[in-house]
Amino acid sequence: MRQLILGTGLGYEKEIPIAEQIVRIKNAGWDGIFTEWDEHRGIKEYARIAKENDLVYGSVHAPFDKVDQLWEKDGAGDAETERLARCIRETAEIGVGIVVMHAIIGFDKYRPTNIGVSRFYKLVQTAEEYGVKIAFENTEGSVYLDTLLEAFSDYESVGFCIDTGHEMCYNYGHDLIGKYCNQLIATHLNDNMKVTGRTITWLDDAHMLPFDGRANWHDIAARLKLVGYEGPFTFEVTSKSKPHRATHDRYSTLNFDEFVSLALRKAKKFASMMDD
Repeated sequence: MRQLILGTGLGYEKEIPIAEQIVRIKNAGWDGIFTEWDEHRGIKEYARIAKENDLVYGSVHAPFDKVDQLWEKDGAGDAETERLARCIRETAEIGVGIVVMHAIIGFDKYRPTNIGVSRFYKLVQTAEEYGVKIAFENTEGSVYLDTLLEAFSDYESVGFCIDTGHEMCYNYGHDLIGKYCNQLIATHLNDNMKVTGRTITWLDDAHMLPFDGRANWHDIAARLKLVGYEGPFTFEVTSKSKPHRATHDRYSTLNFDEFVSLALRKAKKFASMMDD
């Protein structure tokens, strides 16, 4: 069975430090972890703890709160480019090979720019120099993802990360696994209730555990098998609902260890589908 990797945080980050979560994820039986990049504390501590506990440190998630600035003409985009370059460099320093990165944030943006491509090119160059791969993730604004994966299709340092939940709501259920099969290098597996209103909002991106939403996991497994994906299965989930939603009420009585163990059972169920 392939490596099963769990993202940290999980809605418990205010109660349990990430460093402690890593140990408890190992104790639950997971093969590895991924974390967000911590620009204030750094990620060396996480790498040390993962190594001490014989855990795979699968990837680092780059910050995305200001990634839209890369596409704008003002100087803020240059500063954000440097912040993302620092994330790439620090990821390389701890020996992790993949940085997951968003191409855009926001539902009101539809026009990629040349200056945006040039700034991302600087990040691709940094990744090439430091031996790291950037896995661009499908989010809202798929035209930006299209632009980057086409512009850098010949670069060894660039690939695609499929987020199954985003595919369902942000990407209208289009088969992005098949579309970007030649560049697929990473996964973010999670579930949701699809689009729940007249328009898509960030509230639809629930990040529920597999089999608890409306995803067709047999179809996801079949598509991953069809394109020959052989990498780890990485699960990006949370125990908490978005504001004014009740999607995660089923987890409300679970403590951290119980939630992580439940997540592993569901992860193994999905992984077993790849052998069917």
